[in-house]
Parts: sequence; C-alpha cells; structure tokens
Amino acid sequence: MKLIAKAALQAGLMVAFGLAAQAQTAPVAGETAEGSLAGKTMSFVSYGGLYQDGQIASLQEFVEKSGVTLLSDGPTEVAKIQAQVESGDVQWHVVDTGTLTPFVYCGELFQKLDFSKIDISNIPEGQVGECSVPAMNYGTVLMYRKSAYGDNPPTGWADFFDTEKFPGVRAMPGDSEPDTTLVELALLADGVPKDQLFPADVDRALNKFRGLGEDLIFWKTGAESQQMMESGEADMVIAWSGRAMGAQKNGADYAPVWQDWIVVMDQLTIPMGVKDVDAAHALINAAIGKRAQEIMTEQTSYSPIHKDAQPEVDELLAQWLTNTPEKIAVSYQQNIPYWIENYEEVETKWGEFIAGN
Repeated sequence: MKLIAKAALQAGLMVAFGLAAQAQTAPVAGETAEGSLAGKTMSFVSYGGLYQDGQIASLQEFVEKSGVTLLSDGPTEVAKIQAQVESGDVQWHVVDTGTLTPFVYCGELFQKLDFSKIDISNIPEGQVGECSVPAMNYGTVLMYRKSAYGDNPPTGWADFFDTEKFPGVRAMPGDSEPDTTLVELALLADGVPKDQLFPADVDRALNKFRGLGEDLIFWKTGAESQQMMESGEADMVIAWSGRAMGAQKNGADYAPVWQDWIVVMDQLTIPMGVKDVDAAHALINAAIGKRAQEIMTEQTSYSPIHKDAQPEVDELLAQWLTNTPEKIAVSYQQNIPYWIENYEEVETKWGEFIAGN
C-alpha cells in the first residue's frame, strides 16, 4: 500500500513539475529571451511607407534583446512568395499580407503556425487563422475632396459611382490582389439586396467600376494613394485609413466617409520552407505584444490587436482608430468564408479588370 502511495506521489510530482516547466516556457506575447537570436539575420516583409516604418519601430526592443539583425523588405506580393517557395530558396521569414491571402494559401504558400510558440491569448476572437495572426486592424475608407463637393459631400459607397451628382475623378486600388469587399459594395451600389449578394456576380460588380470610364484611375501602392490626396489628383479616393490620416496630417483637403468603412485585418505569416522557423515564430510573438502594438499604433494610426494595449494618441490619430464602438457600429465586414472558396474566380477576373480588359 505504501509502495502504491509512494508511486502515486512520485507520479503526481512529475506531473506537477512537468506543468510548472511548461508554464515557465510558455510564450508571452512581446517577451523575448536575451540573446536568443544573436548572430542571426531575418527579413520582415510588409507594404512599405508609414506602416512598415511603424512596424519596424515596434520591433526594436525585440531586435535589441534577441540580438537578431532584422532586414526590412517588400512590398508583399503573392507572386514573389510563390516564386521563393517553388524554388526552395525562401528569403522572407515573416510576411505581412492582406486579410484573405493566408486563408486562401494556408498549407500551400504559408505554413501552419505552432501556437505553442506564439501567445494569442490577447487577440480578439475570430481573428486568428491556422496560418496567420493579425498584425493590426484598420480600415479602407472613401475619401473625398472637400472643396469639390462643398455642402453636399458623398455619404456612402453608392456616391462613388454617381458621376452625375458627384462629378470628378475617382481613384481605387489597382494591385494584383483582388479587393473582394469592393466587389460586394459595388453590387450593393448596383441595387443587389444584401441578403442576395451570394453567390456574388463578380462580372456585374467589375462592370460597375468599368462604367466609370475615364473618371476612374488606379493606385498601386499606399504611398501613391496618399500622394493623390495631397496633390488633389482625384476627387474621391478609396484609401487605407493610415494613408488617409497621413494625407490629412500633411494638409490634404480631404475628409472620410465612415459609413460602411471596410474592416481590414492584415495578417502575419511564415512562408513555407523558411530556413529558421523558430526565429520566425519569435518575431511574430514579439510583434503582437502589448508594447509593440502600442508603438505600431502611435506611429501608424492602425488599431492594436492586443486587448490591453493603450497607445498614446493625439486628437487627429484618435479620430482614425477603428476599434472604437462608434466605428465598429458603422463598419462593413466582407464574407471571408465565401471568398476563400471562390478566390480563383475573383482573382482571375480582377486581374483582367486591372489590366484593362
């Protein structure tokens, strides 16, 4: 009986010590072991400009503490990631992508994450995927030139297509990644009831944009969209909220339409075949830490995803945070599951549209 009791006690102690050891090694978002990556070089990829500058700034504590040399590269392009993966020569360790990308290419271009190495306990529910965690939250908004429309400004997405009531040049995203939310909003503007949006008529949506003719121009990068606002090149611009804020800060004569602003969640991913998986996980774990998220927000206006983050923001930046109850109440969230299943169709047709076909 004593032998049994002793064995049980030993087993219990082993379990207890095992749990204690596990607790000690469990990751905490934002924490990095001193010198853990000394002598190593990593490449972080994003979309450039103010946003990537803010991300790199938010990772300085990680760089200094871990001892890693961190390179900044970009912009993010699926074709470049695919070329690296297929060649077996993956140079990018962590890549910031658009909302849909890692869901569509999970297990193909991006590897499934090991969540024993990343602390996701403070990320809002529903934002973590098998192959990604959110980098931050922001929005795509309709911006209009105030002097062009005076006391009768646009109030919603339908006005973007109304060239009779709201004449002028329109600018929209024109890169290779399809903006599936704009497909949904174009259909709504064309009279499709919200409960009949799906299956989505992609051709009808893109024809709605084509109908703008010479009044429609494209921007390829966030910097270009901001420049369009600062120069007054377009009277309406579909822009990322950070770039829109940057334009306002620089004196651009533009204001946002917040009704049905588009919820965007850039994602942090690790490409398939990356040479140092542990280092990539460590960088992601650092990027989603409380202080890192605060710094990112303070420098970019993009909203933090760490629940306890409390960035110090001025009056202008506070107006652009998208995680407030007021902003959330008027937001528009795309149908992510639908577009994951139907991505190939919209990718092909979007590419033809951007190419002018």
